[in-house]
Amino acid sequence: MARFITGNTFGTTDTVTSTTLNNAVNNAKISTDSVDGSTIEVNSDALRIKDNGVTLAKMATQADQTVLANVSGGTAVPTAVPIVDNAGILINNDSLGTDDTKGATQGNIKAYVDTTAGPTVGFNPTSYTGGETTTLPNGLTIKFGSITSGIPSFGVEGTITFANAFDTACLYANIITNNYNGVGNANNTIESVSVSNIKYKHGMNPAVTKIYWQAIGH
Repeated sequence: MARFITGNTFGTTDTVTSTTLNNAVNNAKISTDSVDGSTIEVNSDALRIKDNGVTLAKMATQADQTVLANVSGGTAVPTAVPIVDNAGILINNDSLGTDDTKGATQGNIKAYVDTTAGPTVGFNPTSYTGGETTTLPNGLTIKFGSITSGIPSFGVEGTITFANAFDTACLYANIITNNYNGVGNANNTIESVSVSNIKYKHGMNPAVTKIYWQAIGH
């Protein structure tokens, strides 16, 4: 360790006066013969820490899942800033939220991307498990299905009612019959569409036994 030496020392019987004491203090110098040169050095008779003298081992301990940073918005002393981990601090591990004073882990970012930008993100449902409706990420909704009963005879208007209505509008509809009449008028027509149903007529005589239908809206 460093030790102080002076150019004006006292003997065992010297009288200490304000002048000699002041001289001793003013002339005090730092001896470098016992300074640990690996971490500290003497500069103009003052001890200072070398640039490589501050190591991780010499820093104060800090809480788990934190980093040293400044999130004050201006110049400030660094503080321990929390890292939002992937083990439960984030709701469902996928919502980074709006707290811009916290850091995120690789696990958070992956979970967020997988949940908000993956191949099935935005689809409702995310995987097909049955039912007539699928909603695309842009909000467009596709309804589809088939009917085997309530089919009217040739040229008579029929109705296909959706299990769940569109929120705003039906933009497109189509029907396909399960057989073909090669003689006479075999046209299928969409008479009208609404948020809740399709009005149609088929051109089969005798009547068909199954109609496949599709509607797109939002």
